[in-house]
Amino acid sequence: MELEREKGITIQSAATFCDWVKKEEGKDETYHINLIDTPGHIDFTIEVERALRVLDGAVMILCAVSGVQSQTITVDRQMRRYNVPRISFINKMDRMGANPFKAIDQINYKLKLAAAAVQVPIGAEDEFRGVVDLVRMKTLYCEGDRGEIIVVKDEIPEEVRPLAQERRVKLIETLADVDEEMANLFLDEQEPTEEQLKAAIRRATISLKFTPVFMGSALADKFVQPMLDGVCDYLPNPSEVSNMALDRRQEEAPVQLIPYNALPFVGLAFKLEESNFGQLTYIRVYQGKLRKGLNVFNARTDKKVKIPRIVRMHSDEMEEVSEVGAGEICAVFGIECASGDTFTDGQLGYSMTSMFVPEPVISLSIKPKNNKDLPNFSKAIARFQREDPTFRVHFDAESEQTIISGMGELHLEVYVERMRREYKVDCETGQPQVAYRETITKKVDFNHLLKKQTGGAGDYARVAGWMEPKGSLDGNHFEEQVVGGSISEKFLFACEKGFNQACERGPLIGHKVLGTSMVINDGATHMTDSSEMAFKNATQQAFRQAFVQADPVVLEPLMKTVVTAPNEFQGNVVGLLQKRNAVISDTEVGVDDFTVWAEVSLNAMFGFSGNLRAATQGKGEFSMEFSHYERAPGQLQKELIARYLKAQAERSKK
Repeated sequence: MELEREKGITIQSAATFCDWVKKEEGKDETYHINLIDTPGHIDFTIEVERALRVLDGAVMILCAVSGVQSQTITVDRQMRRYNVPRISFINKMDRMGANPFKAIDQINYKLKLAAAAVQVPIGAEDEFRGVVDLVRMKTLYCEGDRGEIIVVKDEIPEEVRPLAQERRVKLIETLADVDEEMANLFLDEQEPTEEQLKAAIRRATISLKFTPVFMGSALADKFVQPMLDGVCDYLPNPSEVSNMALDRRQEEAPVQLIPYNALPFVGLAFKLEESNFGQLTYIRVYQGKLRKGLNVFNARTDKKVKIPRIVRMHSDEMEEVSEVGAGEICAVFGIECASGDTFTDGQLGYSMTSMFVPEPVISLSIKPKNNKDLPNFSKAIARFQREDPTFRVHFDAESEQTIISGMGELHLEVYVERMRREYKVDCETGQPQVAYRETITKKVDFNHLLKKQTGGAGDYARVAGWMEPKGSLDGNHFEEQVVGGSISEKFLFACEKGFNQACERGPLIGHKVLGTSMVINDGATHMTDSSEMAFKNATQQAFRQAFVQADPVVLEPLMKTVVTAPNEFQGNVVGLLQKRNAVISDTEVGVDDFTVWAEVSLNAMFGFSGNLRAATQGKGEFSMEFSHYERAPGQLQKELIARYLKAQAERSKK
């Protein structure tokens, strides 16, 4: 993507397929690897979520200078969510200040995962010229224009031999803590063989207790090959991973999928992309074979579709194939589906759980500058929503604005830019709108009568009961305690519908209502004038009146924010956070940099990335995710209410 080259970051995950030839006992063994490169930026976190949902193993890349950064912690959390084993690769070993052992210590205490080096470097920074393999105790050197030739020597240089021996002992000790067989060898004071050491690393990695750490420099093409050998040696193949599906014919009982080609087909569509030839759907095949011309069933819609064309992706190039087997990733054309849909060949009623989709945290109002661009604008919005589940769009009927919501400022900025480039639509965006919420703080009784008489049948409905805080902010609660049939059941359904609709737009500032409970225990009906519509309207009116009397408050979203910057900027960063009324919960000062954990209102975080870069000479970075809703400061509540009332008054004038 052109935009990725300009910004120098990954925006969309890219899939590719390769064969890796590894020498084993003098013979060449070929391994088929399906590879997905994911973005590192927190705004594009859904790309990491869906890649980890369908992959069996991961390579966690760390910087030799910075070590574990705030985004590494986010990715670590995602790997744990999907139980993905990982090996680690410490990159940029040729950079000034490279210290791989600091990064390994950080994996141990920051990510709380046992880690040990399986290589030690020979030289560092611009002197970096080789590594010692601690499993085989041999030295590896890179030769050739692009480091493509790996030369293996038995002799370990004198200057690194003590370090290599010390780190090998450390590797065995770390494995003894997480692997029983290695612990027995260690207690018997036996030196493990190369095969025993490899087997222990593989067992501990697959059981998610350990990560072996490789090192090199990707930009200089140094020692990427040993890391690929490590992928083959220590990460699981599809048959060693337990993938579960839910059998809808057996009340969603979990069943294990077996990666055999002879079994009925089960696959998961995990990513959609628009290409020149139409919608491209990425599918991970978990069981059976996917063949060209096969009829498959979408488990969500129960629709039958025919597979017209299957391709293997090599980033933006594609290779056409007639079939793909279990454990592989492919892309298909001409299938209408959503991200996260399960496909079967109709023999099984299986459905797979989709990936975790975080809630959007930031909204913008958007409209095309020229009305003639509206058709293209609608096409772009529909396509982006299909591709990215974290990109949400809704039309606000009251403000008559199209609102786009996403994971951060950069996320939305990229989509606005893509609209301009790919669809030639220039857009105007408004101030990002924070998703405030409203709630009540005390119990209030209500007894509301709706009585309207027009020419024909009128409206008549009386509802009585009380409204009170629910005690928690996870949604709202409606209950009916009507005795004696003063309101019939069909009207009570209308009352609940009215309550749910009223919660969508609160009376204070027009945002959603949370943590409110409504109980209706009495009412009255009229033989001819009562209707479901009358009771729905009566409940909404009663809700609005009671809400205003129940000491309502505005809630604002608080973000869990993690800021990492070099130590010399600690005062500046803490000052920036305090200016935004942040509640600092924890601080950790390392040798070179420090990390601050804080809870900050989302409203105060707009423009923070620019301020942080300015305050830290571009060296600071931060990540934030939604934490919870908290009562907004009084002054802000007054401003929001005044702004809402003013907008309402202007609208009623029109």
